[in-house]
Amino acid sequence: MAAPAQHIGIGRRKTSTARVYLRAGNGQVTVNRRPYEEYFPLDWRGKIIFQPFEVTGTTGQFDVLVNAKGGGLTGQVEAIRLGIARALIDVNGDYKKPLRDAGLLTRDDRMVERKKYGRPKARKRFQFSKR
Repeated sequence: MAAPAQHIGIGRRKTSTARVYLRAGNGQVTVNRRPYEEYFPLDWRGKIIFQPFEVTGTTGQFDVLVNAKGGGLTGQVEAIRLGIARALIDVNGDYKKPLRDAGLLTRDDRMVERKKYGRPKARKRFQFSKR
């Protein structure tokens, strides 16, 4: 029995990593074996997931399976968005220009700055005392 054709994309954001599998289907999104509405209860996070589909006009054509780990919910949601965009390019190379123009293929490389010794946080300093 042959496995259904699937397209894979990997997205990263902050310390989150998402492996995204696109399969032909009716638009179901599953994140870590749970429906995305249950995993991301806030509406705005759900909207971020569907941005690549809206840009390419493929809403409801693919089922999405996601393995997300690391970081917080916002980092995971943005990693999923990047993974979906990369998987859509694997489906059809013509989607690359509209996704690029919408800014969905750019990996946001901003990370948390490390804490330095002698300071309470990365840049914050202890209160200065002249005497």
